[in-house]
Amino acid sequence: MTSARSSDEARGVRFEPAPLGGELRPPPDKSISHRAALVGAICKGPTRVSGYLDSADTRATLRAVEAVGAVVSQGDSDPNGGFFVEVQGVGLRGASPAAIDVGNAGTLLRIMPGWLAGQPGGEWELDGDESIRRRPVDRIAEPLGGMGASIESRDGLPPLVVRGSPLRGIDYEMPVASAQVKSCLLLAGLLAEGETTVHEPAPSRDHTERMLAAAGVAIRRDGDSVTVEPVAELESGDVTVPGDFSSAAFFLCAALIVPGSELTLREVGINRHRIGLLSIISRMGVEMGGAHEHERERDVVVHEIRDPGPEPMASLRVRPVRLRGAEVGAEDVPGAIDELPLVALLGCFAEGETVVSGAAELRRKESDRIEAVVDGLTALGARIEARPDGFAVEGTGELRGGTIDARGDHRMAMLGAVAGLASREGVEVTGFDAVEVSYPGFARDLTAVTT
Repeated sequence: MTSARSSDEARGVRFEPAPLGGELRPPPDKSISHRAALVGAICKGPTRVSGYLDSADTRATLRAVEAVGAVVSQGDSDPNGGFFVEVQGVGLRGASPAAIDVGNAGTLLRIMPGWLAGQPGGEWELDGDESIRRRPVDRIAEPLGGMGASIESRDGLPPLVVRGSPLRGIDYEMPVASAQVKSCLLLAGLLAEGETTVHEPAPSRDHTERMLAAAGVAIRRDGDSVTVEPVAELESGDVTVPGDFSSAAFFLCAALIVPGSELTLREVGINRHRIGLLSIISRMGVEMGGAHEHERERDVVVHEIRDPGPEPMASLRVRPVRLRGAEVGAEDVPGAIDELPLVALLGCFAEGETVVSGAAELRRKESDRIEAVVDGLTALGARIEARPDGFAVEGTGELRGGTIDARGDHRMAMLGAVAGLASREGVEVTGFDAVEVSYPGFARDLTAVTT
């Protein structure tokens, strides 16, 4: 349960210990919503999106595609935090010059320039809020420059100025797996002369590839490499957005560690490159299986699997389990980057030590998530230490409770809420309104499933 107090400086929301029960359909997937709007703008014709996420970040993407000439029509809202939207695209080469405010949307900042860079004669400036101005853009600027793009930034930080230029294909080895960088280069490759191939050190989420394939683009995959060739236009169509696994993960992890819980999460996206958390928790002692005659013996039951296109979804039933510590390495990070703070929380309740490494990327999120997680959980009574590329947690089986600062980071705000449910004394989250970025209805949904 929650109670709120407000002040002129920060909004604090308190979360008391409580088990979880019932059913919940998490809000639509943020990553897929961003890409549906962007690819819709690139198509010639209408793209109809069912279940587009209603959040500050995803609305920034709709405003961005409108700024370059796409026509956006919003339809009815649904009770799960989404709405129907139709994007009338401008075509692959039809973006109008514009100043684009990305707000706090890092996905938009890093993906959209790939499309804009290959349109000669146009100029676009992408800027955002104070947080976005601390997010580095060199990882897209350097390879785009290698393709012939004209990109300017403020010492590797936004604002970012893109001047459209003729592009040539590139064969690019990514130093760090990143779906955003990969997506940026694939969009640029659609406008470049010759093939564009991106090699990843480990597989990252493939939402962009799936959406481009649905729009008629020939995507070639070879191991951890993806290749595209230039195309004339993209075909518009329909997109159904599943529930966001990263949003569902907060409820899933809460149900694993709060005694007396039993929760079903419905229509959750299960793209295999997004569900790395399931592999991690299985190593922490969680038994998973499908719906069959022995399903009640499983801690997480995956059932009602369907694939309406371009993404699969399923329902997950979760109950508490006794956890053990685990090692989480660089190979796990691309498929679970957003869920690693939750792994730290699970580690507090596990027997033994939980160590996360190879996750220096966490320091480049809305906050330095390594320091934010370590400081926040320490304030609640955890035994956790920061490392350059991760953290180590000594499991004690409990958290005392206290106050945690969201630091303007939506995932830290939700982490604090889940910690409150599992704590002895409850947790107050300051700056809780950061959840508006990705999950405005989080507190409402959490209240609905706490008994």
